[in-house]
Amino acid sequence: MAGHTVYTLSEVSRHKSKNDCWLVIDGRVLNVTKFLEEHPGGEEVLLESAGKDATKEFNDIGHSKSAQNLLLKYQIGVLQGHTLKNNEQVGSTEEPKKKEMSAFVIKDDLTPKYAAVVEFAAPLLVAGSYFCYRYLTPSS
Repeated sequence: MAGHTVYTLSEVSRHKSKNDCWLVIDGRVLNVTKFLEEHPGGEEVLLESAGKDATKEFNDIGHSKSAQNLLLKYQIGVLQGHTLKNNEQVGSTEEPKKKEMSAFVIKDDLTPKYAAVVEFAAPLLVAGSYFCYRYLTPSS
């Protein structure tokens, strides 16, 4: 664990205000004070988890890959007793290389464009015809 700043959970728990907000995710101690206003879910979400281990809450939401990469940007150390995986660096802000993605659009829909209008209008015409027939035909 050489080179890593190690914090205890009690040290992290002292940083739970809007001006000093730390939390723990996957054993990483994060200082998210500057990120509070940028958080898409609002600062309240982060403040509720401030000073605690927020791993479960973070994973339950299903964050994007870019959100997971932000963990590295705001990491200031590790939680005592936690070891990082081999490929994880403390404080590393390098973005992973993005793979180029190509897409092919295959249009197998051979129905004419007016088919959608007919599918909508035909039942209305049938229903309208029925009600006109019922209204105009004398009841016996």
